[in-house]
Amino acid sequence: MPAQPLELILGRQFVDTLSLPAFLVDPEGNLLFYNEPAEVIFGLNFGETGGMRVEEWSTMFTPYDDQGNPLPPEKLPLVKTLQDLKPNSGSFYIHSLTGKEIHIEVTSFPIIARQDRFLGAMAIFWKIDP
Repeated sequence: MPAQPLELILGRQFVDTLSLPAFLVDPEGNLLFYNEPAEVIFGLNFGETGGMRVEEWSTMFTPYDDQGNPLPPEKLPLVKTLQDLKPNSGSFYIHSLTGKEIHIEVTSFPIIARQDRFLGAMAIFWKIDP
């Protein structure tokens, strides 16, 4: 794996210290890291999955709307952020890998370094209790 820019290394450290679940991706949407609180929601730890391409992580947890319709990757806040380089948010449901239905709220934002270098994006999310 190629060396990451310092901002992404620091981003990973930051995500690792958060008590809220969080994702970190590179500019192409490849998953670089998700933290322990995210592991609890997903039902799988990062050590088991490692990095993943956007096509894998965006469908792995079966995101769907409140009508039960599957959400394509381009409807997910983090994927939108990768496309438009702007913060995005939304709520939807996922099926964790343990089979639980979980309603989550997601806020994502781009990571833009000095000199307007787009380095990736981060998403922070939380479970919405019924």
